[in-house]
Amino acid sequence: MRAALCKAYGPPSTLVIEEVDDPVPGPNDVLVRIAATGLNFFDTLIIENKYQIKPSLPFSPGSEMSGTVVAVGDKVTGLAPGDRVLGNAGYGCCAEMVALPARGVVKIGDDVSFEAAAGLMVTYGTTIHAFRQRADLQPGETVAILGASGGIGLAAIEIAKLMGARVIACASSDDKLEFCRERGADEVVNYSKEDLKDRLKELTGGNGVDVVYDPVGGDYAEAALRATAWKGRFLVIGFASGTIPKIPLNLALLKGLDIVGVFWGAFTAREPEAQADNVRVLLDWVASGALKPHIHAEYPLDKVADALEELSGRRAKGKVLIKP
Repeated sequence: MRAALCKAYGPPSTLVIEEVDDPVPGPNDVLVRIAATGLNFFDTLIIENKYQIKPSLPFSPGSEMSGTVVAVGDKVTGLAPGDRVLGNAGYGCCAEMVALPARGVVKIGDDVSFEAAAGLMVTYGTTIHAFRQRADLQPGETVAILGASGGIGLAAIEIAKLMGARVIACASSDDKLEFCRERGADEVVNYSKEDLKDRLKELTGGNGVDVVYDPVGGDYAEAALRATAWKGRFLVIGFASGTIPKIPLNLALLKGLDIVGVFWGAFTAREPEAQADNVRVLLDWVASGALKPHIHAEYPLDKVADALEELSGRRAKGKVLIKP
């Protein structure tokens, strides 16, 4: 099969496309022929050795995918060749096939496209976990989303709206924010032009936002936290800015707020039943048309470097897919 390989750490341009042996599933694994691979920002980090997951070289990036089961291991039940599935492998999905543990694979119906499914597990999985299990988001509450036009930010807009929240999208340019409005945001804040804390306070009548969803970190985290309401929840999703903020903990005391970590990977391993329920909810939303993941662009396998550059350059609005 063909695969995009990271043979030495570096930018996307250092990836190479090569013929490699087909993967062989172990007794608890599933072999999937990939229809589409969903890229995420951390894929730009893992190939530069800047991510907490550090595969041995050479490896293929790409964590989540959709496709068709080719073979199953001797101990696998509930899955069979021909099943349409989505799954999360951690890495290895910028390829024509991948073998991964069966526990990381979920069957999908014919009413869910491979393209929608390919980008559903990580960004949408993280977000529904953040809002359901970590923030206990309630209908009528207000959510401020930082980096709102990226793949995970759009997932947050869409899921928060489906859960009945009022959404304030925060991003760095007017065109990004207009796109957020098109995807359902109720209000927008351009934090390159406006004071984030003051504007969030203004949009909430001085009360502050109930939940902050922060996949960015960096300079705007503290400003957003200062704009939370009494007993607000600040969701720590990630640090796409590259900077981990240092938050004055007296703010948590004064506001009675919760600073809540969202480690989706650990959640899936520790609470598989809750994770499975979250995925069922997502698939039901997609099948019904309530949730329509936005695809920014699709690339063939030999253009994987261009796809990753789109992410690292902060140009992607929604999911970026590889179609091997």
